[in-house]
Amino acid sequence: MQSVEQCPQSEAGRRQIGIADAVGNRAARHGSKMKPAPFEYHAPRTVDEAVALLSEVAPHDGRILAGGQSLVPIMAFRLARPAHLVDINGVEALRRLAVEGDRLCIGAGVRHSAFHRLAVEGPLGKLLSTVVRHIAHYPIRTRGTFCGSVAHADPASEWCTVCAALDAEIVARSVRGTRIIPAREFFTGIMTTALAEDELLIEVRLPLLSPQTRFGFYEFNRRAGDFALAMALAVYRLENGRMAEPRLALGGAETYARRMAEAEQALAGRAPAADSFAAAAERAAEAVDPMEDAQTNAEYRRDLVRTVARRALEQSVA
Repeated sequence: MQSVEQCPQSEAGRRQIGIADAVGNRAARHGSKMKPAPFEYHAPRTVDEAVALLSEVAPHDGRILAGGQSLVPIMAFRLARPAHLVDINGVEALRRLAVEGDRLCIGAGVRHSAFHRLAVEGPLGKLLSTVVRHIAHYPIRTRGTFCGSVAHADPASEWCTVCAALDAEIVARSVRGTRIIPAREFFTGIMTTALAEDELLIEVRLPLLSPQTRFGFYEFNRRAGDFALAMALAVYRLENGRMAEPRLALGGAETYARRMAEAEQALAGRAPAADSFAAAAERAAEAVDPMEDAQTNAEYRRDLVRTVARRALEQSVA
């Protein structure tokens, strides 16, 4: 439902929050002119407070604000006119990035830039560090958040593709309690998720990957930093020279990121070689339901899927 995105928590960031509070409330009271439509600003300090606020304002078009890299621009054009903004930047508990058991837990306040360095040792840390460099441009990565990208659910989101490939757990909180939503059930369409309007996405949990894991990522966009027209993430374990538990997820090509079971079947038990990769890429191209837009038609995107899938698999042995 809502986009969970963040602003900096530096002293300057806190001053920005104070300014936004004053400007937002003044505009709401007096109808002052500014780019966004008037809104009421809320700045909770705890998860419980944020969830309680969201419960109150969600029925009145309340939104979560974190990085603002998606929400703020569409507010500026008045394509979105939320009556309330609940800013979660002041919630310290949402900024945690930690390993618990066999999972990496990524809080709603963790920014893309946290993954420029290894967030965790091993293949998962390397995978996240590789993928993050494909997200937009550096300034956006210093402000936008991992969970914000997942909640926004743009088909071309790199993190949504990661979540789909790794069967992430998405943790949602509301006044009714906490629920864990599997990634395969979370994404339901273009910028549409299984979140209820009063639920706050508080955390994403990714499984740690064994040392034998290999991965490859490849995306195509017309210019560096543009939204990808198609991307693929391949992940598998190498056992006795053959691929075990292969995963191949596509993003950007369909209305939401998902694993391609047909392609994975073509990889399982085979050696990581050119013929295996080509067969799996062909299966992915056959199984995809490609989007059409002003830039592409279905035939073009299907051919693109064939290419990005093969190249992602090739990256796994590069």
